[in-house]
Amino acid sequence: MIIREDLIRDDVLPFTPTMMKYKTHADNKSLFNTPPCYNIYICGLVFKWLLKLGGTSEMKKINEAKAKILYDYLDSSKIFRGTVEKKDRSIMNVPFVTGSKELDAEFIAAADKAGFKNIKGHRSVGGMRASIYNAMPIEGVNALVNFMADFEKGHAK
Repeated sequence: MIIREDLIRDDVLPFTPTMMKYKTHADNKSLFNTPPCYNIYICGLVFKWLLKLGGTSEMKKINEAKAKILYDYLDSSKIFRGTVEKKDRSIMNVPFVTGSKELDAEFIAAADKAGFKNIKGHRSVGGMRASIYNAMPIEGVNALVNFMADFEKGHAK
């Protein structure tokens, strides 16, 4: 920025954040901190998208609906089961297993081949994990449940 020298001073309001003091930047030859411009830009796009959807309260409803679809399927499945007690379930990450490491591995490979990437569970826990964060549309959750149901038909006893 271009600024008059007399505005670069120490006598600012006591609650002025360091980042907002001209003197901080002048003393550090404008190297004190570079705002993460790309991150700020992406946040702006996300915030506009959220507002277009109806805000955070609407996003919460959408996320709860997505989680319900997946949990309802898991609760009724003959081979898949959730690994978290109902009262502690996340609406963002849904871990599940088949009860067989071999069948888990077969499902993970089939899911990957079908385009469901990174469904393998956390390395310390195993099993599978569906991450259904904000950007995952409800159609994606429905597609996963349909895939799981088809897989189950071929593997249920």
